[in-house]
Amino acid sequence: MPVGAVLFDLDGTLVDSEREYAEAMARALRAGLGLAIDQADRDYLVGRAWGDIHAHLRERYGERMPWSRQQLIDATFAERQRLGAERDVTVLPGARDAIARFDGIPRAIVTGSSRQEAAFSLRALGETAAFRAVVTCEDYARSKPAPDGYLAAAAAVGVDPRDCLVVEDSAAGIAAGLAAGMLVVAVRAGNFVGADQSAAHRIVDTLDDLTIDLVRALRAEVPH
Repeated sequence: MPVGAVLFDLDGTLVDSEREYAEAMARALRAGLGLAIDQADRDYLVGRAWGDIHAHLRERYGERMPWSRQQLIDATFAERQRLGAERDVTVLPGARDAIARFDGIPRAIVTGSSRQEAAFSLRALGETAAFRAVVTCEDYARSKPAPDGYLAAAAAVGVDPRDCLVVEDSAAGIAAGLAAGMLVVAVRAGNFVGADQSAAHRIVDTLDDLTIDLVRALRAEVPH
């Protein structure tokens, strides 16, 4: 294998779950607090960890948003489970094959979602056992674009960060992988908000394009 580990973002990269969680958060805030959020608040959720989302809502709505971060997570997850009867988590094109393609080397998830949200999405993906580590927002202090999550994942799988491949969709996630000193491939398929992916070492249309040969060629091109 051309790299020592593959570290996958989850939401927007392997599964199309961010729009569902935005809807669940909106429903939770409306039901629990009578607070109606707008599309900008929904869009802010994309590619961000719960600490940042909670801080954004507190700053924007002040005393109208008294929930703690954990209360926001729990209420949103409860609504997401209820939404499950209406809409399943959508697996993005090529996700399962891409995971299997790198069988034999350490693989990990690095997500801004909570542990319970990640477990929910991974069950839908049917690939929980494929990952040696699942790093969630509870596992690091600073969210993407800080490198903390990816560095934690590299440590968890025992691989030098310089020998890790990051697979991402968001600008913040790409920046996090680069800050960690890793090779970064961005995927267009789940980038529904049009995030700037130009900083990645390579951009592919879907995970079907994330081949061993592509990674090997990219590793030869990028100094490490």
